[in-house]
Amino acid sequence: MSKYESLWQHLQNDGSETIRLTFEEIKAIIGFDIDHSFLNYKKETKEYGYEDGKISLKEKYVTFKKID
Repeated sequence: MSKYESLWQHLQNDGSETIRLTFEEIKAIIGFDIDHSFLNYKKETKEYGYEDGKISLKEKYVTFKKID
């Protein structure tokens, strides 16, 4: 099981076309700060019907887009 499993489940349960989550919102979902390993794990989003969009380190948010 991925350490980001609860985030992927959150995306799948939300079902929105586009989801924008701040780093703080992600922390509240997964229980820890996202780190550099997120870049490796983000490919798992496709298994849950999403792909990563923009990752803003300056504004501290990640956008996910639903895939068909």
